Amino acid sequence: MTAPLTPPPQPNHQPPHHVWQAPPPGYAPVPEEDGPGMKTELREAAVITVATAIGGVLLGLLWWWLAPHVPVFSDGVDVYPRDVEGEQVIGVDGTFSLLAVGFGLVTAVVVFLLRRRGGIPLIVALTVGGILASLVAWRLGIWLGPTQDALAHGKEVGKGVTFDAPLAISAKGALLAWSVSALLVHLGLTALFAPRDPDPYPFDQPQYPPQA
Repeated sequence: MTAPLTPPPQPNHQPPHHVWQAPPPGYAPVPEEDGPGMKTELREAAVITVATAIGGVLLGLLWWWLAPHVPVFSDGVDVYPRDVEGEQVIGVDGTFSLLAVGFGLVTAVVVFLLRRRGGIPLIVALTVGGILASLVAWRLGIWLGPTQDALAHGKEVGKGVTFDAPLAISAKGALLAWSVSALLVHLGLTALFAPRDPDPYPFDQPQYPPQA
């Protein structure tokens, strides 16, 4: 007689390991904080743009007051700088740029303290508002400064007589200084101090492979 066949041992069946496990019963994700809404953001952006543009009046007044004078003279035909190697022209552009950078910094800090959020409408408002403010300041300074008709003014004061050249910006990139300064400062403040969005899944994630 042959021995009865013994069935082979059955392998131990273990439940498969899953990378993701279902949250515990009764768990509900933490809702994320919504922003103020697109309409509110657009309204705030419009207010920031207008307020920033109005601030260009103060920039224009300071530029007209602090910018160095460029001495010129007329020979009756054309107008020439009195000091060929003078740095007054560079000083006019530099004064405008430095003032615009300072105004951009103040604008970014004030907007961040009032808003404490980022967003595309806010970025657009700072950019457009800074450009408009620079244009307002530029035209106001020119209007308050010496007459733009330097040739006629030179004929009026006489040949060889020194007078001040009109205010002008040689490097038009200075008109972007306000916007660039405001954007960089505001982005930095937002990255460092803006509130973070809450984690929608705060429970501990399972490790893989699971620990024994």
